[in-house]
Amino acid sequence: MAALRQRGVEKIIAPRGSPHGSGLGATRRPIERTLSWLHQFRRLRVRYDRRADIHEAFLTLGCALICWRTYVSRLC
Repeated sequence: MAALRQRGVEKIIAPRGSPHGSGLGATRRPIERTLSWLHQFRRLRVRYDRRADIHEAFLTLGCALICWRTYVSRLC
């Protein structure tokens, strides 16, 4: 952290519930929630795959499972 401060790099993280600085999202919470859902999958939490295409395939599969679970829970 000290080396970053010496180079003039400052942390700029919006507090919870505040508007997103870049204007890409309304708040930080949806992104944090989605990342925590992806970390439920062990293979995505700890990356064992050396090849990026395999990791991307598991990431896509994880996103599809999250979408499916959300879809099913709203139907019931």
